[in-house]
Amino acid sequence: KRIVVKPGSSLSLQMHHHRSEHWIVVSGMARVMNGEQEILVNANESTYIPAGHKHRLENPGVIDLVMIAVHAGA
Repeated sequence: KRIVVKPGSSLSLQMHHHRSEHWIVVSGMARVMNGEQEILVNANESTYIPAGHKHRLENPGVIDLVMIAVHAGA
């Protein structure tokens, strides 16, 4: 799934009981809340969201964040 987040915007806090996600940043920068951890993910980097973790995606940068989300599970 291709996701675009405008600068200064974020997606809502989510949690999936039976689905994990692998997020790959194509361009821009992502601020990722993954459980209790918050990290910055740059272009050509990725992060893994295990099932059952609360997670949120934000764009703290000045250009569009383009990300690919790969879902595994229901």
